[in-house]
Amino acid sequence: MNPDQLEHFRNVLNEIKLGLSQDIDRTVHTMQDEATVFADPNDRASQESDMSLELRNRDRERKLIKNIDKMLGRIEAGDYGYCDKCGVEIGLSRLEARPTATLCIDCKTLDEIRERQVAK
Repeated sequence: MNPDQLEHFRNVLNEIKLGLSQDIDRTVHTMQDEATVFADPNDRASQESDMSLELRNRDRERKLIKNIDKMLGRIEAGDYGYCDKCGVEIGLSRLEARPTATLCIDCKTLDEIRERQVAK
């Protein structure tokens, strides 16, 4: 991968990270503002359910931020864009679709086939 492509993916990853960080901050402020106690048990249950779902989503985003940080480290180390299993270069179209990909399309396909076989 040439330096321009690496810079492109560094920028894409940083933009995603920034957007996720802003979402997390927004959620924290929203939850603090909406922390009211409802007298009606149904309203309270609905609010708790909404908060639980929101926290679950934010936890996923927090994990994605960690993954993005790993990918940025791989860019700096010169390892970005190579499959963890076979060492082949991951296609640019795959990285455009999923900048945090660590497996080439062939290895990922084989993993998914194995998962389906085990699940049966």
